[in-house]
Amino acid sequence: MPFRRYVEIGRVALVNYGPQYGKLVVIVDVIDQNRALIDSPTIVRTQINFKRLSLTDIKIDISRNPLKKELKAAIDAADVHNKWDSSSWGRKLIVQKRRAALNDFDRFKVMVARIKRSSLIKKEMSKLRKQKA
Repeated sequence: MPFRRYVEIGRVALVNYGPQYGKLVVIVDVIDQNRALIDSPTIVRTQINFKRLSLTDIKIDISRNPLKKELKAAIDAADVHNKWDSSSWGRKLIVQKRRAALNDFDRFKVMVARIKRSSLIKKEMSKLRKQKA
């Protein structure tokens, strides 16, 4: 299967390692075959190794090395954050963060709800089996 996500200027990526872990960034320039220059409204423009980036399907239309305000305007115009939050990858990360933030009592409530749900499913399945037999 051919590649669909290329390292290119304007490609939105997720940082998977380092101090900016978990942040969405935009590739604003390619330095060499191993590094890119990244920027985002919330971080300082810096270089990063490609191994520390996970490319997303989202791409914005920007020129090479835009100013911070031009980048922010392009991100807002492309509605990057809403696209990310509506993607399955983004939703999965939101759920992971929410679960990691649960306290002991919240985890207990989740366990009780899971037990109740499974008992209801078992009851309905047994009813269906009795009707079929």
